[in-house]
Amino acid sequence: MTKHSLKKFYIFFSSIFIFILHIPFVFAKTKPVSIMRPEEKKLELFVNNESPLAVVSTSHANVYDSLRLNLMGLSHQAFHYAMQGFDYLLKAGKINNDKIISIVDFSQSSNKKRLFVIDLNNYKVVFNTYVAHGVNSGKEFAQQFSNRAESFKSSLGFYETMQTYNGKNGYSLHLQGLEKGINDNADNRAIVMHGADYVSENLINSQGYLGRSWGCPAVSEKLHKPIINKIKNGTCLFIYSPDRNYLVHSKILKQAATMAFTSTN
Repeated sequence: MTKHSLKKFYIFFSSIFIFILHIPFVFAKTKPVSIMRPEEKKLELFVNNESPLAVVSTSHANVYDSLRLNLMGLSHQAFHYAMQGFDYLLKAGKINNDKIISIVDFSQSSNKKRLFVIDLNNYKVVFNTYVAHGVNSGKEFAQQFSNRAESFKSSLGFYETMQTYNGKNGYSLHLQGLEKGINDNADNRAIVMHGADYVSENLINSQGYLGRSWGCPAVSEKLHKPIINKIKNGTCLFIYSPDRNYLVHSKILKQAATMAFTSTN
């Protein structure tokens, strides 16, 4: 047999061999693939508690970008969760002020200015300053949270700001927790906003982080009055952390995500 004939013989049998190998795959049954839009997948994951994802609104993204909140340190996720909950609470009639939202971003160190008071009507950040967390929530970072009395921990979630009063910490602001089992014990725990001397840059410079409260979102004594006067009487306060337990169990975030999804379809 010539060299050319051998080559032809090799190619012929190689082709047959490859064909035989592929027969099982040709007749194998394939499972139908369900194709979901990204928004549907996000909502499905959220509702089923598989992953705490937010459905991002274009208008929210515009506010975040135009105010350059990323450069100020505000977490992109914190802002969108805050705004989704804010929209839901307004429509549900649980807050009545649609102009102001306050966000505490506990994903940041306490040596950062992690309180943001945003005027949505005039598109500006009114305050960006320091805020304390509970002494038992952590040192530099707030990492543990509780709704229990005398836990001395911060509570996450959505609050409605109430009336002001003068108490042992001076001029203070009542806060009503809007999330059952998460922060609805705030009033019984005396979780309020007030001024504190341990919220100062001097303390940050000496120890690397702020002093801590008994669970209150305390602010500096220099700014507590103007901040309280700006956000009192029915505005939304959102205290955020990328804490999976909160993100998975917050009914407000789930209802807000559902509302955001249905309103875009």
